[in-house]
Amino acid sequence: MPPDRDTTRLHVTYRISCADGEDPAAKARDIAYEQTVELPADSVSPAVVARSVGRVETLEPAGDGCWRAVISFDAGLVGAGDVPQLLNLLFGNISLKAGIELTGLEWPRALLDQLGGPRFGIDGLRSLTGARARPLLCAAVKPVGLPVEALADICYRFASGGIDIIKDDHSLSDQAVAPFAERVGRCQEAVVRANRETGGTSLYFPNVTGPAAALPERADLARRTGCRGVLVSPLLVGLDAVRCLAAPGDLAVMAHPSLAGVFFHDRHGIAPAVLLGELFRVVGSDAVIYPNVAGRFTLSRATCEAINASLRKPLGSLKPAFPVPAGGIDAARVPEWIDRYGVDTMFLIGGSLYAQRDLARAAGDLLDVVRRHCDG
Repeated sequence: MPPDRDTTRLHVTYRISCADGEDPAAKARDIAYEQTVELPADSVSPAVVARSVGRVETLEPAGDGCWRAVISFDAGLVGAGDVPQLLNLLFGNISLKAGIELTGLEWPRALLDQLGGPRFGIDGLRSLTGARARPLLCAAVKPVGLPVEALADICYRFASGGIDIIKDDHSLSDQAVAPFAERVGRCQEAVVRANRETGGTSLYFPNVTGPAAALPERADLARRTGCRGVLVSPLLVGLDAVRCLAAPGDLAVMAHPSLAGVFFHDRHGIAPAVLLGELFRVVGSDAVIYPNVAGRFTLSRATCEAINASLRKPLGSLKPAFPVPAGGIDAARVPEWIDRYGVDTMFLIGGSLYAQRDLARAAGDLLDVVRRHCDG
């Protein structure tokens, strides 16, 4: 942040696309009013403008008919850790207008402290898993439609092979074929049994995503069953629900990006590094899954590296969170991704492990490769 900026205000960077004849200054000014008082400038008194309206701090060309606008807002407009109002202030009404992309945030320290961020973060998840000097490995229990016995067996095999975190697939909810309560109990027991047999420290994270009324009940059941963390899809349950899950500090939170693609458009939306890398982190995600380049999805390598940087960068007193690249990572290429992304990464491997049939052996071989690569 430039030294002359007011660090008590929330500074937001927007990339504004302008059509022929459209005034970028007027468009930036419209954002400042629309996101606060939602009235024309000539309808607002000077006192209200000074107190409430966003300030266009800088406006500069960004090439290709676009402009970079930094608009600051009084952090008091958010309230004390009010996540819904934070999102409303950042991108509420203007999400309905064309050609506006939220690309950067500069946070007041007090607002970050109110939001809380990860309770475990990278170091905390390393302590839970005992993996101190290498990337963590994660695998998903799938597919939806399998009975509880089959899902628990998959957990057992992955844990026997030493996978650090075995998470539910995000599509596993409370289906009749594998009810939540029964699945969590059986899968957790399977991981505990494998750890007992191998001396391992694998963890099982059930998916608690569901109706608002069920979310605390599912989290409580996960606690009582002995789980140390949970999976949740922030955009399905709401980002403030993630903050509530994280607040007690006894369950690590892994965030899934389901629905995030609706925000990722050329010249409109919220940049992946902001949504997945900062907003998911500030509400309490200890690890954030995102679709890696060269997989089933379309994020670029530069975007993936920007997400990694946002999750791990200094951000007030908030702990850094694990980036979790996923979406079709080949187990054979994990050493290559370690070299590119670094050891403070968690790799979510799915299809390439399932393709090997013997899940325990496939998991053990992958763990051996990672250890040798990091020790070499």
